[in-house]
Amino acid sequence: MENKNILMAQKIAAAVSKAGGRTYYVGGYVRDLLMGSENKDVDIEVHGITPQALFEILDAFGERINIGASFGILGLRHYELDISMPRTETATGRGHKDFEIYVDPFLGEEKAAVRRDFTINALMQNVLTGEVLDFFGGKEDLRNKVVRHVSDATYLEDPLRVLRAAQFAARFGFAVAEETTRLSAGAALAALPGERITGELEKALLKADKPSVFFEELRKMRQLSVWFPEVEALIGVPQRADFHPEGDVWNHTMQVLDEAAALRERSAHPLYLMLAALCHDFGKVLVTKEKDGVLHAHNHEVAGLPLAEAFLRRLSKEKKRIAYVLGLTRLHMQPNRLVGEHAHTKAYMKMFDKTPYPQDLLLLSKADYVGRLGEDDRREDMLAAYVPIEKKLGEMLALYQERMRAPYVTGEDLIRAGLKPGKAMGAALEYAHKLRLAGVPKAEQLKQVLGK
Repeated sequence: MENKNILMAQKIAAAVSKAGGRTYYVGGYVRDLLMGSENKDVDIEVHGITPQALFEILDAFGERINIGASFGILGLRHYELDISMPRTETATGRGHKDFEIYVDPFLGEEKAAVRRDFTINALMQNVLTGEVLDFFGGKEDLRNKVVRHVSDATYLEDPLRVLRAAQFAARFGFAVAEETTRLSAGAALAALPGERITGELEKALLKADKPSVFFEELRKMRQLSVWFPEVEALIGVPQRADFHPEGDVWNHTMQVLDEAAALRERSAHPLYLMLAALCHDFGKVLVTKEKDGVLHAHNHEVAGLPLAEAFLRRLSKEKKRIAYVLGLTRLHMQPNRLVGEHAHTKAYMKMFDKTPYPQDLLLLSKADYVGRLGEDDRREDMLAAYVPIEKKLGEMLALYQERMRAPYVTGEDLIRAGLKPGKAMGAALEYAHKLRLAGVPKAEQLKQVLGK
């Protein structure tokens, strides 16, 4: 079945051509097409006719709407199709907040393309003929897997392009060009609003096989300090070589991020899991100490909670996100520790009961365990070593879930038995829940609670 947005783009292009103009696919759609990837975001740019002529063409095909009024982007209702004309932009404020935009349909293809951020995004494809226009070597950069800026003069007008460069590198497995890395060091990221930073971070965490590349590239650009100071602080924090052959906490966190990416599709909240993987060891910056020649980071899972919360609030005030990440950060050491200590079933039940997302806790613990690879280690060996640990944790989780599905004592049960709402009932329900965790049947729960 043909994409209806593509079909509409072709109809518009034919009408534009009849009126003496030209229509091109632009941006990520052309990039992904040449990479053999699917991109549902179809953007077209119309050249060589007046805005009024374009309005009339669009009105003939349906209800014209403004998608990005401040940027002159149009659309048609019931179609996912961004339609624009060539434009020039002049920054009048910091952080891409204030721009003067001038639509110029007769600007010319090369001048229109020069305002794009990267060469791989400056490619244009004629909608009717399929001809690809490449003014800045975008095809070669695609072949060589390089993210390179188009223009020194305009690149830093939007500082977010620095994060976009790192995000593209992570998503596509590319490297940022050296000249782009050098130029990016001068970007004023502090002027950007948090939601724009979050947008690029989320793409890196959710779409990249190796999200670590996002942070590694920002590190090369010296652009971690403004928005990711807690992550930057991990650089150089030492760890016990026998437990962590990969080196410092930065290296470990980057490996854990990549391992979490391999597991995120199994998570109830993939983004939150990735953020927990990023934040889980922030506390080591505060508590890592050497005693009798041995490094320790006791209680780092608790010590790092204020740092993680500050980091999360800087980017988003979403309460559920913050609660999830802090909860998993607090507990991330427990699953593997309990297996290592041959803990009793009761300890597992209490641990799982502390989080609404016990399955995700186990995913984070697995990423934390496997993310400890030194130069001579093989990931397959580490995964194999984790199999018995994962089996034990899976058995305990299945038991916990079975006990949570079983009938249990409720407040209504206690009221029917003669108890009145209040502190005594709260204590009774708490006791009943402990019995539930222990696998005591409901009838026996009620009997013991009333007897107590």
